[in-house]
Amino acid sequence: MPTTAAPIKYAKKGFKPETLLHLYEQLVKPRLIEEKMLNLLRQGRISKWFSGIGQEAIAVGAACALLPDEIIFTMHRNLGVFTARDMPLDRLFCQWQGKRLGYTKARDRSFHFGALEHHIVGMISHLGPQLSLAAGVALAHKLRHEGRVSLAFTGEGATSEGEFHEALNVAAVWKLPVIFVIENNGYGLSTTTNEQYACENLLDRAVGYGMRGAQIDGNNILEVYATIQKIAAELRENPEPFLLECRTFRMRGHEEASGTKYVPKALMEEWAKKDPLENYERWLLETGVLSEEKQKTIREQSKKDILKAVEVMFNEPEPVPDTEEELRDVYAPAPRPVEPSGPVRDMRFIDAISEGLREAMRRHPELVLMGQDIAEYGGVFKITQGFVEEFGKARVRNTPLCESAIVGIGLGLGLKGIKSMVEMQFADFVTCGFNQIVNNLAKLHWRWGQNADVVVRMPSGGGTGAGPFHSQSNEAWFTHVPGLKVVFPSTPHDAKGLLLAAFEDPNPVMYFEHKALYRGESGPVPEGFYTVEIGKARQVRTGSDVSILTYGMGVRWAEKAAAELNLNADIVDLRSLVPLDYEAISASVRRTNRVLILHEDTLFGGIGGEIAAWISEHLFEYLDAPVLRAASLDTPVPFAIPLEQNFFPAERMKEQLRRLMAY
Repeated sequence: MPTTAAPIKYAKKGFKPETLLHLYEQLVKPRLIEEKMLNLLRQGRISKWFSGIGQEAIAVGAACALLPDEIIFTMHRNLGVFTARDMPLDRLFCQWQGKRLGYTKARDRSFHFGALEHHIVGMISHLGPQLSLAAGVALAHKLRHEGRVSLAFTGEGATSEGEFHEALNVAAVWKLPVIFVIENNGYGLSTTTNEQYACENLLDRAVGYGMRGAQIDGNNILEVYATIQKIAAELRENPEPFLLECRTFRMRGHEEASGTKYVPKALMEEWAKKDPLENYERWLLETGVLSEEKQKTIREQSKKDILKAVEVMFNEPEPVPDTEEELRDVYAPAPRPVEPSGPVRDMRFIDAISEGLREAMRRHPELVLMGQDIAEYGGVFKITQGFVEEFGKARVRNTPLCESAIVGIGLGLGLKGIKSMVEMQFADFVTCGFNQIVNNLAKLHWRWGQNADVVVRMPSGGGTGAGPFHSQSNEAWFTHVPGLKVVFPSTPHDAKGLLLAAFEDPNPVMYFEHKALYRGESGPVPEGFYTVEIGKARQVRTGSDVSILTYGMGVRWAEKAAAELNLNADIVDLRSLVPLDYEAISASVRRTNRVLILHEDTLFGGIGGEIAAWISEHLFEYLDAPVLRAASLDTPVPFAIPLEQNFFPAERMKEQLRRLMAY
């Protein structure tokens, strides 16, 4: 925890008078806004406030030190970034109050939003993920040789999170021009720093990542401004990350309702003497840079601007729900499918995926592929073998074991208009990147209209005796998350076409590919570019006895079972799980009046339950029997081949089909 505070020492040397005054104006504005909001909170006119009083010098100093087009990733207490970037106060205030004039159509709160026109990206409540996004933006700068940096804030509490380690580690390995700023304000809510970390200074962690670092007085606006200005200039010329620890203190509660009773009174009094605005204002007056008249003018003008914006905020009506708009905004519009035009040749499933990746890399010259061992080694399944020779290591990147950071970096690239693919070496490993996928990728467009142009490849499924950590079919985890698209091809044609569609789609796509199909499934695949529409099922065969709705390996099982039982089965390959093709499902049910839903995923909580419920709700009058399901056992995937075969539903589905036909 920051200990007793020393007096702030300022030096005019190296600063123009207009710079000193500009920094003062930028310090005054967030302080006056805070005072107004706290007053409104006491009056009961607003409901919540996260105060940054006492910490303004860090946000203001950073925002003023960077170039206007360099993106800053903020936290709760960085109001000074928003005001220094000249964000309209009326829109900002409306954002805080959940009004449509804000930046998220009233869908999110406080600083949980971004505005790329102001080169600001706000936080999510998990605190660490913005560090990886900043690294992704820095990667875009480096790839394009733009001579720019990104900057991300975090608190001392969030340095305990895994994402902090992952982001800094990847940024150091890849030498990305990003400044990581730790606002060490003494408390993570009520938890003191000695309960957060054991090292003496957080700066000490920099050497462990192989990066430079520094510790400065976060309450000294001139020290913050000059330090970040100098670091940024160096990083623009020689890209590398930098860790900057700013010592400061939180003078109010984590948010106002939590209070500060847990803080020793003497400590509060000591840090009150280091107020960044009062000290700087006094020094400017003493040195003659600021006159009392100028001081009064600046404060009065800021108050007028604030009052005007507050009036707009309270006059803005409460949002009126529009269900159609709410649903529509979950996804960005996707382009229309492109029919194949090239000659067709027979190809293995794995080769179709590889060819799809090559086609996408040629079509999108900035597309970046990221994953463990995917460069010279070609990936554990050799899908990207030879890609480094054709596209170079800058675009085909081996990654550290940092799934979460890599997904976040992919999203950061997307903020700069660069598409990316993240390969999970096995779908099971996606758990290590879960937060970035379900809380950042999935929600970004709905929250503030930003595309999340990332494809996550998921080698999944069993049949190879790989055991419980390399064999899961975990697609249902993601079908429940609005904002993600989920596809699962079963043929080489669809493997290539859906992959190319995923790269054309501006939304995040979870692309599942069954490992057992890699070298065990072949079929005709058109050459060149084409896409298979996401959201459209494939009619495998048309029949009248029973409908089998399935995808992935289930298509094989369905065809084999229908042949063995001599059934005229209507088999639908869903291939797109989100969005689902309800028209194809409905047409099949109407043809047969009996339905079996089949998937390799475990039974309980699988997507089969959702489809069965929809059929019962919408097509009940067409059913001549209950909707049945066949799925894997509700156990982890076993290792031994006999146990694994028993785990799968391939045999149990036949009994379910007999039940349906006998009903």
